[in-house]
Amino acid sequence: MSLVKLSIKGISYSQTQNGAYALILNEVDGERKLPIVIGAFEAQSIAIALEKEIKPPRPLTHDLFKNFAERFDIIVKQVIIHKLVDGVFYSSIICERDKIEEIIDARTSDAIALALRFNAPIFTYKNILDKAGIFLKTNPQDSDKDSQEIDDILSNPETFGNDNEDKNLIERPYLKHSLQELTELLEVAVSHEDYEKAAKIRDEISKRES
Repeated sequence: MSLVKLSIKGISYSQTQNGAYALILNEVDGERKLPIVIGAFEAQSIAIALEKEIKPPRPLTHDLFKNFAERFDIIVKQVIIHKLVDGVFYSSIICERDKIEEIIDARTSDAIALALRFNAPIFTYKNILDKAGIFLKTNPQDSDKDSQEIDDILSNPETFGNDNEDKNLIERPYLKHSLQELTELLEVAVSHEDYEKAAKIRDEISKRES
């Protein structure tokens, strides 16, 4: 499987979920975006690494890992997002010490936070980008009403008095939508550059098609 190099476009704050952020990765030689939902701590760590002028007074966890690795002559060569299962991205950190290469499993947010600190490239496989990548429209039309409807769906999921159904709807707020409706909602989310919403809708589509 061929690898595709990614760059970091930025981090988007979720308007519907407190403490949730979307990390937006760009296809280097293409136009697709790969949104990945991450937590607040990881978002902060990545943001600090992106802003070279920001120096925390004490080392953050990822800074500590870098200091530890450098003390023992360990380098991070690259990060590979190698698997996507039920909307969760799995990553590997490729490390090297004394010309011996090791592969370490890691959460994607942690792996990217470390890749930034080691100036290591980030890759994913083409089939993952084909499945989870989204295109940004160049001339999006105004769709304020549709955007508000998406906010309402995410902030007020329906409940039906069944614990299992309630749990499913909280975890999968688009469970009751058809594939056609999901596709339309995805287009609206992308047109508004709301990648966190787009990632959730895309994940629901992926679960239906898998």
